[in-house]
Amino acid sequence: MPIYEYQCSDCGNQFELRQKFSDEPATECPKCGGPIQKLISQSSFALKGSGWYTEGYAKNSTAKTPQGCPKEGSCASCPSAAA
Repeated sequence: MPIYEYQCSDCGNQFELRQKFSDEPATECPKCGGPIQKLISQSSFALKGSGWYTEGYAKNSTAKTPQGCPKEGSCASCPSAAA
């Protein structure tokens, strides 16, 4: 379940809530009962190590062009990519 950050408009209290995607956004501050708004925060999601991005999509890609392919890189529709 994702964690969302909220801030109270009345008392300035900032807090986090773990909620399901299907849950309605919170509307009340647990400290004072005032109205709150959801904050936009940086995600902690990161792709690390080798894999589809670094091997196929990064600018400094190590992916090789299939022999006989007229374009740089490879594509799924290219007959030489299926080999």
